[in-house]
Amino acid sequence: MAGADNENETSRRADRLDLHDPRVHALLDAYWRGNLRIMAALLALWAAVSFGCGILLADWLNQFSLPGTGLPLGFWFAQQGAVITFVICILLYCIAMNRLDRRHHEQLDQLDALEGEQTEADA
Repeated sequence: MAGADNENETSRRADRLDLHDPRVHALLDAYWRGNLRIMAALLALWAAVSFGCGILLADWLNQFSLPGTGLPLGFWFAQQGAVITFVICILLYCIAMNRLDRRHHEQLDQLDALEGEQTEADA
């Protein structure tokens, strides 16, 4: 039920804010840049683990073994490490986007309150 309330609040906020207002446009651009920054960092991490550790450094990592299993570390990164890292990246993306969404909604609420004050002052 909380998700439906959040959607309704977001819909009401979008109805009140002028999307052509440069301040709103600047907030939306900052939100998108933040999203791209998060995605780029997580994709770089995943690529480093899956390609770097699983392929490029596999031979060097194979001199070490995964504790408790005896598996060569390079083999483990190629078979399991990349998948586990991908799942962790998804979790980190969800956490980071929730924080970014919360910050973005607070900024939009502040802008909406400011515009409401200006409307009252003009009347």
